[in-house]
Amino acid sequence: MNIKDFGVEMWMAKYENNALYNIAETCVSSITINELLEMSDIKDSAFDNIRKMKMTYGDIEGSLDLRREICKLYQNIDIANVTVTHGTIGANALVYDVLIEPNDHTISVLPTYQQHYSIPESLGANVDILPLRWENNFIPDIDELKSLIKPNTKIISINNPNNPTGSVIGLDLLNQIVDVARSVDAYVLCDEVYRGLDHVEGFTPSIVDLYEKGISTASLSKTFSLAGLRIGWVVGSKQFIEMANKRRDYNIISCGMIDDYLATIALKSKDKILARSLSIVRKNIEILDKWVNESKHLKYIRPKGGTTAFLKYSMDISSEELCKDILDKTGVMLVPGKVLDMEGYIRIGYANSEDILKKGLSKLTEYLETYWG
Repeated sequence: MNIKDFGVEMWMAKYENNALYNIAETCVSSITINELLEMSDIKDSAFDNIRKMKMTYGDIEGSLDLRREICKLYQNIDIANVTVTHGTIGANALVYDVLIEPNDHTISVLPTYQQHYSIPESLGANVDILPLRWENNFIPDIDELKSLIKPNTKIISINNPNNPTGSVIGLDLLNQIVDVARSVDAYVLCDEVYRGLDHVEGFTPSIVDLYEKGISTASLSKTFSLAGLRIGWVVGSKQFIEMANKRRDYNIISCGMIDDYLATIALKSKDKILARSLSIVRKNIEILDKWVNESKHLKYIRPKGGTTAFLKYSMDISSEELCKDILDKTGVMLVPGKVLDMEGYIRIGYANSEDILKKGLSKLTEYLETYWG
């Protein structure tokens, strides 16, 4: 199988461990296991339970307790609508493995997480890109989507809130996207890994609550600050989940028992974790917004959700060269638009600790004033 290099992941792997100020990070500032268990009020018993665990494969599709807690993030689903995966990245890959065959047609927004167009392409699908445009606030244009739809369209792929732009698709437009998909009996895959981080409302509507062929992928990584647990999930129709569970035997089998157990604790404590996460993103976006508005060289469409913003810059330099130069001279890590197939932009993650964000932005100000006037 030929597949394009995964630009953003290769960039992160190459540079993030050497950065002094990582404002490329996309997770809300990660919490420790100790902090998680303190939120849950079962610290001592949790460690006792872990010590007693016999390290079998565990529940293949995710424990019943975990899947019950995942169900509570949606409106009208039960455990038969859920299967547990290795993060959202495993969830997305599983969906495409199940559905895509050579010569299928898919549509993906851009910019987005590269899985959503590179995996279908590698599986032999014909992929059309639905561009998210600056002049449309990085929101999909429904007429443009209609112009791309075909009788053999298998999947329309979106993500909401969007990475990297932070745009949020509202209920009315989601329903319009559903109508377009339903016209050709296509699935709508919505990568909802940042769901819960709408800066005003918290949770955006989920595609599975709007459409019988909607598929939601998500995880504990971004909104819940627990990327290290590597727990994600796919939510869809019972028929689709049955197909997914047959396919997952080839590449997932099960997720770790300790991860599953801690993930269940996290979702039972979701109100406390979500309050913390929303507090961080709502405070930090104000810090970023003030900084961007004072910049001579950068502008953006203010994010309405998620943890990332897409900065358009005015300097005559490639985004990759710019980000490398910034890292070399300041220790500040950003993501070049080039690795997201969107030259002329840089991605910033503003949900790390407030201290790191402020120091990183201060160093960026010094850099821009020193080298770009």
